[in-house]
Amino acid sequence: MTQALTYTPDADPARAHGPYPGTFIVFEGGDGSGKTTQIKLLAEALTERGYSVLVTREPGGTDIGEKLRALVLEHGNGSIDPHTEALIFAASRAAHAHQKIQPALEAGTIVLCDRYIDSSAAYQGAGRGLGLETITDLSRWATGNLLPDITVLLDVSLAESRARAGARGHADRMEAADDTFHSALHSAFRSLAQAAPERYALINGAQPIEQVHKQVLDAALAVLS
Repeated sequence: MTQALTYTPDADPARAHGPYPGTFIVFEGGDGSGKTTQIKLLAEALTERGYSVLVTREPGGTDIGEKLRALVLEHGNGSIDPHTEALIFAASRAAHAHQKIQPALEAGTIVLCDRYIDSSAAYQGAGRGLGLETITDLSRWATGNLLPDITVLLDVSLAESRARAGARGHADRMEAADDTFHSALHSAFRSLAQAAPERYALINGAQPIEQVHKQVLDAALAVLS
């Protein structure tokens, strides 16, 4: 049982909007929360407004990151204990942050990332019982404390999340975990957002797609203004 569900990441004034000219927007949520759809719609809307946009994902985002993604998510790679799993994700995130995200932000690009530090906090910190604070600190060290300007959390019920994920068919190692695991990470996401509301846009992902998109776009434009 994790004891860190009330962990509050320390405020970082340097990330109020910076220190780079670009803007870093992260999307979080359980499996089937609609992140992929909403990232695509936001990227299109921002591109139409003349912004330079980079869409990326975790785990992955770089050549080494994609190899690590396959190693930890695909079935058939043998047993992966929670500590090893957490370190693989942290290694993938380190490459992603230093090789792809930071250079894009330095160039003034808007980076839209599907999952980031909070996913590890939820999945390995809460779901695997390693502790939110421990896993968050690991990721912050791995990334050189590269934090998002805003995190969009698409919140759907556990039942809705599981139904959507199941409708996609093939489940990876994380998606195939039991309901106890997914309930823990669902609670962790909400706990993180509620602990630091100024850093999150908490959006009901069960609403119609266009309604969710409007709220996501409003949140993005607010941080870009």
